[in-house]
Amino acid sequence: MQTDRFLYTYVRQTDDHDLCRLEMRALFGQDTTANYLFSGRCIDPERSPFMKERLDVLAAADSIEEIIRFAATLPDDGTTFQIRCLNTMALGETEKIPHPERRKIERSIGLKMAAAADLFSPDLLYGVVRIGDTFLFGSLTENTAGWRNHIKKPEMYSTALSTHVARAVANIAVPHPEGVRAIDPCCGIGNVLVEARSMDIDMTGRDINPLAVLGSRKNLEHFGLTGTVDVGPIEEAAGYYDAAVIDMPYNLYTHATREQQASILKAARPLTDKLVLVTIENMDDLLADAGFTITDRCIARKAHFEREVVVCE
Repeated sequence: MQTDRFLYTYVRQTDDHDLCRLEMRALFGQDTTANYLFSGRCIDPERSPFMKERLDVLAAADSIEEIIRFAATLPDDGTTFQIRCLNTMALGETEKIPHPERRKIERSIGLKMAAAADLFSPDLLYGVVRIGDTFLFGSLTENTAGWRNHIKKPEMYSTALSTHVARAVANIAVPHPEGVRAIDPCCGIGNVLVEARSMDIDMTGRDINPLAVLGSRKNLEHFGLTGTVDVGPIEEAAGYYDAAVIDMPYNLYTHATREQQASILKAARPLTDKLVLVTIENMDDLLADAGFTITDRCIARKAHFEREVVVCE
């Protein structure tokens, strides 16, 4: 039996595969081409736009009968439970288990447990899953995808980062928020800022465009979020931040010249030791000139449109 590990399952579109893996590397220090991952790190599935669920593994066995025997030892502490079989899709090379067989597995475990089952509003969720020849059982935390509520904002730009990309970028910049201060000094209407603040990431916003700042503040307020958003160029930002996110301006209203892009990156260097840059054109030379070293990167795709997400220190 293994009690110190977590299993995470993932659902991602083809265009998001590389961005998902970059987020994995930030959150877990590892990634995988499969749609599940084991880690000793406990991450709330709600953080990720790609994570489906987390299983806190309580037991690992070679047969479902061993899992049933383990579940039967769990005490009845007055709480109700529900069991869900996670093999609703293929997990790596493990094929999907058909619905009738999943229900049979759930019932076979639940009937042997001392506590009372509740199919509608249980106090606890348990999960069971087969990965290869191994069965795993444990506490289950599902991702309810509350971030999808942020897709429709009062203020929107057609060229702004999509909500799920903005959320992944916030996680890549600040994978472990405790004690971390971050800044988005070119925040626009605040897509990254909204996602960061919704995850309790201490991120400050800033933009040279006062209309964008008003839009960012309005979006934060719309979702009941708080956060500071200042007007002014990045060159006037003061203080030090553990991480910074820059979605380099590129649309018709805030297009930055090559010289302005270089100036933005040079101004970011004294602000932070970690920069996550989102750009539609290669800026490796500008990053090097500004004193940054690239540590990771990926392409975030949407149909034929591509953005590069570059992690620097």
